[in-house]
Amino acid sequence: MSAPTEVLVESPADFHVHLRQGELSEIVTPHVRKGGFDLAYVMPNLKPPITKTEQAVAYRERVDYLMTLYLSPDLTPEEVRKAKQAGIVGVKSYPRGVTTNSDGGIESYEVYYPVFEEMQKCDLVLNLHGEVPSDAASNTCVLNAENAFLPHLKKLHEAFPKLRIVLEHATTRAAVDLVKSLGDTVACTITAHHLAMTVDDWAGQSWNYCKPVAKYPSDRQALQEVVHQGHPKFFLGSDSAPHLAHTKSVATPSQPCAAGVYTSPILLPFLAHILESFGALDRLQGFVSDYGRAFYRQPAGANARQVILRRVRGIRVEDTWPLGGDCVVPFWAGKEIGWEISDAKSLVLLGTLMS
Repeated sequence: MSAPTEVLVESPADFHVHLRQGELSEIVTPHVRKGGFDLAYVMPNLKPPITKTEQAVAYRERVDYLMTLYLSPDLTPEEVRKAKQAGIVGVKSYPRGVTTNSDGGIESYEVYYPVFEEMQKCDLVLNLHGEVPSDAASNTCVLNAENAFLPHLKKLHEAFPKLRIVLEHATTRAAVDLVKSLGDTVACTITAHHLAMTVDDWAGQSWNYCKPVAKYPSDRQALQEVVHQGHPKFFLGSDSAPHLAHTKSVATPSQPCAAGVYTSPILLPFLAHILESFGALDRLQGFVSDYGRAFYRQPAGANARQVILRRVRGIRVEDTWPLGGDCVVPFWAGKEIGWEISDAKSLVLLGTLMS
């Protein structure tokens, strides 16, 4: 059978996006739609982080997406109830110091058990950045930080079996295997760039450096295999994380380069490109829409967006998007991808999806 020249994708949804703030947010927010998506789940690790319902509501008025709160001592059971009433969808947990703007992250989950209990009652989602901080005494570093975190995920699920939990941006075979073994209230996001990269792609290459880092070829194979299987517990969360170029391209003796890979402007065409590379193009609809929407209970609606992808040759990813005297550089900059968005029908306002 010949390869398709067009692919129709209905209601793409990205369940892990960073839109930043200020001028950078103004540049990158439209790129979500440029990349083929009209529903996105926004992470709260701003400066300062979004810890209160009022902050999330105010931010949502500017970007109009599904919102999260940052797990911190400011989050109480009362704040959880308030967030639910305001339409906040979930709470994001960052272990202290493991990624961008996580200095206010947590050090112990047990202290938040009353919050999780209320989240379970109110049906808010708990989103977990699944790493522990590096620690020489326990032989923990960026390459095994995810595996070291997995017992925490299992313990949280056992303590709160009805709490919907998402292990974010999995990078290892061990994470895939554990999520498969747990109950239906546990799911997992996978990024586009982790389907493409291994450790060799970011070692010495700051533009590909992200947290969690890409791991071994066998880990990438596990991610590709579970997408190829069409497993409904695994769906897209791009973790698209823009940084100004001068923070990505330069490290100093006291400051590493910024962690984050920016995929939003090319996301849907790139996913078609990379899924086709391992024989999973027919799984694109489930991975970028159906499975995530089902878990988050965000149905597309009768007038949802339909995106037509067309096979092309020689489409080169833009090198930069200027911002004042700086710029933002996307993942895959200067390289070719084999698909482009050729048409979008029946556009629907984001606010309709959130009502």
